[in-house]
Amino acid sequence: MAGDYYETLGVSRDATPDEIKRAYRRLARKYHPDVNKEPGAEDLFKEVNRANEVLSNPETRARYDRFGEQGVSGAGAGAPDFGDMGGFADIFETIFSGFGGGMGTGASPRQRSGPVRGDDLRLDLKLGFREAVFGGEKEIRIPHLENCQTCNGSGAKPGTGSKTCQTCSGTGQIRRSTRTPFGSFAQVSVCPTCNGDGQVIEEKCESCGGAGRKQETKKLKITIPAGVDNGTRLRVAREGDAGLRGGTSGDLYVYLFVEEDKEFYRDGVNILSEISISYLQAILGCRLEVNTVDGPVETTIPAGTQPNTELKLEGHGVPRLGNAVSRGDHLLTVQVEIPTRINAEERELLEQLAKIKGKSIGKGGIEGFLGKMFGG
Repeated sequence: MAGDYYETLGVSRDATPDEIKRAYRRLARKYHPDVNKEPGAEDLFKEVNRANEVLSNPETRARYDRFGEQGVSGAGAGAPDFGDMGGFADIFETIFSGFGGGMGTGASPRQRSGPVRGDDLRLDLKLGFREAVFGGEKEIRIPHLENCQTCNGSGAKPGTGSKTCQTCSGTGQIRRSTRTPFGSFAQVSVCPTCNGDGQVIEEKCESCGGAGRKQETKKLKITIPAGVDNGTRLRVAREGDAGLRGGTSGDLYVYLFVEEDKEFYRDGVNILSEISISYLQAILGCRLEVNTVDGPVETTIPAGTQPNTELKLEGHGVPRLGNAVSRGDHLLTVQVEIPTRINAEERELLEQLAKIKGKSIGKGGIEGFLGKMFGG
């Protein structure tokens, strides 16, 4: 059930709030550790609570739908910590009071020393414009927690082990019962001696100080798919922090940010740029080499091209994400340069053209005549 929160609750991604609430209540009753004594029930119970915490709130649900776990990593600040169950157990005393005669008086202790999954990590990565278009391999460095090689993640000095915590008798919890006119209630808190593990290390590993993990910087090569854009999120499985007590590592989420290009602009899968041509090239037409992300490409400027005409270079745009063989187009906006000064020979020729066209040059002179021809 670990992973996607919708899968955890067994609902579809378009589930209504009522459907989420019903699924949560059903699973919470099924996996609550004071009801379900099967191995792993407590971990499943935590996952169900976390999934409900995120999906029952419209704001955090929207962030999760867009960014995944990293988008809601701070969600629920100030809410009960499902990791230690302190205080939260009191709420469930009333919900589950019908199971086994009530939790406050006869619930058996439970171990809390099972595997714990490592934390997910986030890395923001800048890409050049062409790197985002074509993708490729990228080497990154990430600081994360790795299992201590000296003690193999146990936290104990080699040759030593751990013993049952005397404070909590190995349960990892301190329980206090309180009687009120409304019934008997139990308050549960994490054992301060073993921090909820139920075990105490006899002698700490000198390399990691008993933590079982060490902060290390790791080099990774990741593959950037062709066609990524600003905000694209890549998931690199099992490259987050190492888990505790044999738990799986978390994931690394890489968020991509694409640098702007001086010449090209991106619009979805299309690339936009401008070219400038002379008024003669616009009148007569020509063939020109223009720059694209694929390099210089020869294109035809039709005779009589007007300013701001848009020409299309098919297949020279951005590959579609997930389907690199399909690409957008390169759209060229043509700007026509109108000269501010011309020599005597050019003037004479243009005056002859004006007479042929039957137009008076008038007060604006040749420059004004050209401006009128090209919409200036």
